[in-house]
Amino acid sequence: MAGFVRIVVLAAALGLGTRLLDTYNVANTLPNQVYELVVGGTMASIVVPLLTRASIRESDGGVLYAQRLLSLIVYVLGTITVVAIAAAPLLIDLYAPGFTPEQRDLAIVFSRYFFPQILFYGISATAAAVLNIRGLFGAPAWAPLVNSVIVIIVGLTYAAVGGSTSTTLGDGHLLLLSLGTTAGVFAQMTLVVWALRRTGFPIRLHLDPRGIGIRQIGKLGLWVLLAVVTQQVLVAAATRAASWSGAGGITAFQNANAIFHVPFAVVAVSIMTAMLPRLSQYAARDEHNRVVTGLSRAVRTALVVMAPISAAFILLGPQIATVLFDHGNSSSATVRVLGLVLAAYGLTLVPFTSYMILQRGLYALQDTKTAALITAAVAAVGVAGCAIAGWLLPAEDIVIAIPVAYAAAYFTGLNLTAFVLRRRLGYIDGKRLLRTHARVFVAVAVAVACAGGAMWAISGAGWANALVTGIVAGLAGGVGYLFAGRLLRLAELRHLLNAALPGIRTW
Repeated sequence: MAGFVRIVVLAAALGLGTRLLDTYNVANTLPNQVYELVVGGTMASIVVPLLTRASIRESDGGVLYAQRLLSLIVYVLGTITVVAIAAAPLLIDLYAPGFTPEQRDLAIVFSRYFFPQILFYGISATAAAVLNIRGLFGAPAWAPLVNSVIVIIVGLTYAAVGGSTSTTLGDGHLLLLSLGTTAGVFAQMTLVVWALRRTGFPIRLHLDPRGIGIRQIGKLGLWVLLAVVTQQVLVAAATRAASWSGAGGITAFQNANAIFHVPFAVVAVSIMTAMLPRLSQYAARDEHNRVVTGLSRAVRTALVVMAPISAAFILLGPQIATVLFDHGNSSSATVRVLGLVLAAYGLTLVPFTSYMILQRGLYALQDTKTAALITAAVAAVGVAGCAIAGWLLPAEDIVIAIPVAYAAAYFTGLNLTAFVLRRRLGYIDGKRLLRTHARVFVAVAVAVACAGGAMWAISGAGWANALVTGIVAGLAGGVGYLFAGRLLRLAELRHLLNAALPGIRTW
């Protein structure tokens, strides 16, 4: 939620639809992309399974292994940070060819302040992985909140001191935005490292990090690198396509993408974070039946939450965008486009979530080669979709087509991953998955009918009307979904409600 507020505050302070916010967003995205390219992809696919195996098989519980791994991360990412700072102009040209000369110059300056985040993210993620395999999830879950709160304060301060919305910034405003944003990531890292230290884990860097199977990591990592490279190619293609939509195009795409990821981060990431260490243990013991059971339960649990949210995006995308962004220095035209992009993202949420969960099954089996090849296929479909949109559509419509390309890409990846897992594990609980999907589809259809009726009954325009429409339609759709879920005996929904409302009999 704090990350959500952060997006809204920055949009109001820097101006949704302004070239300044486009510039800031591209520069602030680059450290994440470089980090994911170098290390991020290996965390879920390689590092967590290896740390889990070390904690089981080594006499010290994997402490020395974790220390050496952390040392390797620090040395590699420290070097990459320096290289990225030097290569900033090339990276900006790659991701945003549609920038004006003023935007390009400012983006280069911003990015050089932001690139130390690469190292901070790496240390934070490694420390969080060590905490997770010890069954401790609190600090890694709360650390991003600290980051968001600091950036929210930076955005509010920038607005309070009368910060400009042009790409010509004074030194004070530039330092406030750049150093303040990086300070948030530093604080996130500090909290996770502090939490790890509090567990009694001795945080110590080793000059020689060998002894952790660097060759094994490298062998597995080659395929992960292919997967991450193809993912970043897709991100770059989407960002470039959005830049062709003119001022506000990148921000509309990135903000809609961020809203799209909120339910995924709250629901699916929580499920996957808790699931992967257990799946890795089952896979290490060749307990494939338990791997299948865990994957099936995770997909079904995520589905009953994500499906109605997906429908809400499709129906209420424009209203959500208006309520969140139609204020401050924002452009109403860009807000309208953002709403349409968010509505298109509703097509992507369910296949993306299920695909990401099933990929964890391949990671637990340490089948990084197959995962990489499937990811390459996903990227190929997505890049082709973005390219077709750029060739065939008017400039203002290109950004709206990007989520549609994503939906096609992740639907392809979902089916390929399910096919491979079925061959590797013997079965994937297909009948139960299909039965749950069918019931959820019917329940969502009832919810859409209820929400659509509420929207038809409310007419008007403006911020207040968008707020009322969103609340009334959301409540009507939610009641319809719960009612239909009860009639259809959606066990997964009942379990979630019982967990959320302990002591209260739901149905």
